Amino acid sequence: MKLLLLGTTGYHPNDRRHTACLMLPELGVLFDAGSAMFRVGEYLQTSTLDIFLTHAHLDHVIGLTFLFDVAHGREIERITVHGEQEKLAAIRQHLFSRLLFPVEPPFETRPLEQEIALPGGGVLTHFPLKHPGGSVGFRADWKDRSMAYVTDTVAAADTDYVDKIRGVDLLIHECYFGDDMAEHAELTGHSCLSPVAQVAAAAEVGRMVLVHVNPLLANDKELGVAGARKIFPNIEIGVDRMELDF
Repeated sequence: MKLLLLGTTGYHPNDRRHTACLMLPELGVLFDAGSAMFRVGEYLQTSTLDIFLTHAHLDHVIGLTFLFDVAHGREIERITVHGEQEKLAAIRQHLFSRLLFPVEPPFETRPLEQEIALPGGGVLTHFPLKHPGGSVGFRADWKDRSMAYVTDTVAAADTDYVDKIRGVDLLIHECYFGDDMAEHAELTGHSCLSPVAQVAAAAEVGRMVLVHVNPLLANDKELGVAGARKIFPNIEIGVDRMELDF
């Protein structure tokens, strides 16, 4: 199975990266709908599209306004946006206010259920994360593989969600800051590199790819991943359009 990292930065896009959007093209499943959402149509293989939102901050939902182009020229039977009820209501009220976006794209909304069946016999679950306004992480399990997506939270080796992601084959985890920005990470509800590596080690995951990296970084080396490999060896930084087999 392939996971596509269509957008790998946070807050705002830059010349190298767009904001959060991950895709399982064989299943018609997306996680978050950031500015990279316009790329979805290139990879869509299904007649349905299920979009699972971690929260409603603009860098994770602005791409919902791109759905007209995503659907253009394709026979799409259904587009469903899944999220926490209050976040879905905020998106309807504010993002799709007639004064901001006068014609609403063709999608339905559905509150997150604790367990959601995925194509191929998979099961999707979610869990709360520490972030201003609230966020959730996702875990998807099939008989022969598993993955988790954790973004917009403050990582720590003893955080509650370690048990929720334990043993997954592939962990996609945010890492906005280097270790020199711990105070700012706590203030904004984001993660520094070493605590993220500690989470992966504590949860005994197979592989970790970092996303939601700071768009102000001049290059990936500034994050300092080489040092974090002493804590958790199998770690790399995701880039836009990266394809991950798991």
